[in-house]
Amino acid sequence: MASHIAPTTTDIFQTLLADASASSDVFAVGLTEEPAAALVNALAGLDDPPTVRLPVTETVAKWLRRDFHLASTAADLLAAETLSLRVADGSFANQMVVTADAVASILSTDEQTAGQATDDPEFVDSMRERCSEAWETAEPFDLRTPPRSRVYETLSDEIDPAVEADYQAMLDAVETTRSNGYRTTDDDRFDEVELVLLAGAKHELQHYDLSRWGEDVGLASKATFSRTKNRLEDQGLLTTEKVPIDIGRPRQRLVLDDRLRNVEAGDLPEAGRDVIESTVE
Repeated sequence: MASHIAPTTTDIFQTLLADASASSDVFAVGLTEEPAAALVNALAGLDDPPTVRLPVTETVAKWLRRDFHLASTAADLLAAETLSLRVADGSFANQMVVTADAVASILSTDEQTAGQATDDPEFVDSMRERCSEAWETAEPFDLRTPPRSRVYETLSDEIDPAVEADYQAMLDAVETTRSNGYRTTDDDRFDEVELVLLAGAKHELQHYDLSRWGEDVGLASKATFSRTKNRLEDQGLLTTEKVPIDIGRPRQRLVLDDRLRNVEAGDLPEAGRDVIESTVE
């Protein structure tokens, strides 16, 4: 492995991992939040990635989990056995990629990231031994997030391909779905549940059908869907219409607010934020 310089941390990880042999595991150690995210995105962008073991602190692991973009991408990598994630004690002071043949330290400035590599056999063997010991004592971590590919596939198959296409467009339009866990009615960020409810409302789906799908796929519980739907109503983004059924309580059809009905899916998040701002004012 040679030393490299690239514009972004994701680029440097892709370069280093592309150079790594697929015959042995790669360790990525000492990574903080943003470099860990860059590693996940780098792995997802490789056609033939190696298997990476990623021990991180609990703080970093929970940070990854709070963003559906990152967590669902990582879940895809975990399902493909391309990535293994564990919680460790943070004993590595430096950020490194450790392959079978080399060790690369990750160094960043405001404009570039470098992977400074050494292939000294004695040093590499010693570092891999240290990484292996740290990995064995690390604890498994549950992302509690379904793989993105499974979310899209089941939404298309069980609900509607058009809803799935709009959901993809809306997720692509937002930079992050990260939540700190304290949502308010005037909060203009959208998470993965809010976005799928807006996609469902665009196609006037029944809330029952969408929340049942969401719980089955592992996106969120029916209770979370109900709370989120109520919040979106309070924000003025959607309303519900009663749908009578033969037995039991009427169900609710999700309907976008008139100001959003003709908005393209990819523009809905921004348009929704405008509606929230006007409601708060």
